[in-house]
Amino acid sequence: MRGMEPEVLETRRLVVFADYCQFFLQDLDAHGIWMRSHAADPGFIPAGWTEEAVYGHRIGVEPYSLAIGTARRDSVEVSLRIFSRAPVADLEGAGHVVEAGLGLPGGDLAICEVDGEEQHVRVTAASYRVRVSYLPAEPPPAGSDQSVPGDHFLYQIDLWPASGIAPLVVLKQGPRLWAG
Repeated sequence: MRGMEPEVLETRRLVVFADYCQFFLQDLDAHGIWMRSHAADPGFIPAGWTEEAVYGHRIGVEPYSLAIGTARRDSVEVSLRIFSRAPVADLEGAGHVVEAGLGLPGGDLAICEVDGEEQHVRVTAASYRVRVSYLPAEPPPAGSDQSVPGDHFLYQIDLWPASGIAPLVVLKQGPRLWAG
């Protein structure tokens, strides 16, 4: 029903460089504090990139940080939508859809490239649910390199307040071998 759709609080279209086939959504301060106390742990897996993350759900999860895996080491297009509450998942056109929790206690959502370039969006300090939809896309964004292998996707990021950090859930599984 049309009247039941959640309010869109903000929309942004971004182009980010996905070096090492990833970009990040983070609360930089909170994640930095966590990293200083946990990065030396022997069981630490950088950016949450377990084998299951690489081949299955395609996002790496750490406290206050999500690493979004991309199909290309190139400039990629990202659409960020912030909602007042959970939007209905559109599974028809997406090749892969996954959700995870993200704490943003500082109210500063940073969309980060591996090399440190950042774009910031102010949000209410809270826990959020993040849905990442991999939408097949053509043409590639301006600045992309056509000689780089891999499919072009629009990385649709939907974010809304949540009552806590809920576990990762794959809503639509894409193919196991998908990048390159």
